[in-house]
Amino acid sequence: MVHGHQRDRVSAQEPLQGGIRLLADRDSAVARIKRPAGTSPYFLICDHASRRLPRVLGSLGLSPAELKSHIAWDIGVAGLAGRLADRLNASLILQTYSRLVIDCNRPPGAPDSIVTRSERTRIPGNEGLSRSDAEIRAREIFHPYHDRIRAELDARRQVERPTLLVALHSFTPSFLDVARPWHIGVLYNRDARLGRVLLDLVRREHGLSVGDNEPYAVSDDTDYTVVVHGEQRGIPHVELEVCQDLIADEPGQTWWAVRLARLLEEAATILIPCRSVSPV
Repeated sequence: MVHGHQRDRVSAQEPLQGGIRLLADRDSAVARIKRPAGTSPYFLICDHASRRLPRVLGSLGLSPAELKSHIAWDIGVAGLAGRLADRLNASLILQTYSRLVIDCNRPPGAPDSIVTRSERTRIPGNEGLSRSDAEIRAREIFHPYHDRIRAELDARRQVERPTLLVALHSFTPSFLDVARPWHIGVLYNRDARLGRVLLDLVRREHGLSVGDNEPYAVSDDTDYTVVVHGEQRGIPHVELEVCQDLIADEPGQTWWAVRLARLLEEAATILIPCRSVSPV
């Protein structure tokens, strides 16, 4: 007898064929936008906001506990992003499917675009995936999500609205048994205009351990959102990583939203009057 969870594990390993749709009509849209007409110069993006899976993929062979863990999404970041957008009156775009389906902050085709192992967890439903199956995931989730971001930024450019782009993430406090001591990380790459200003401001906050390009660093190989929508457009941008334990509940999300809103408002007053903020 095959029990329910075992059935999921078996069926999840059968890859989609090239002509089959990944998303059915009853599946959610790949992007959710909050406050498209927000008055803030800040434009917030949340690539790993959800742990939802398309129905046709079942559970990808994972248990409910695994699908609630950090391997499937950035814990707490959607709540933080929503509260921060409210405080800034900023536009926010959230990606609505798990990064285990396809990571929308990785270039398609990169080794960790569709992972077969996350930390120590096997992802059976991603093993043996054909090239056409991977292309379906990119075509139905990755590209429509980034097309929506692109359209919103194009609309801001048309009306010459200054834009400061912030990509929001959370990180696990230890990874492969290595502790990560930071409360927040400020990430940037070639264009450090917003990153450096915000890093200086966050470091002035009492009691915070702040990572400078920690626990991750932005690169063309490991990131997509700020590289394509920030660097390539010439928009000042930053990627923020907050420890997931600090934003796992509503009080933590509110506390960090209040603090980050204040710091981001201060950063905007430094950047916008004194520096040319490129139309997006």
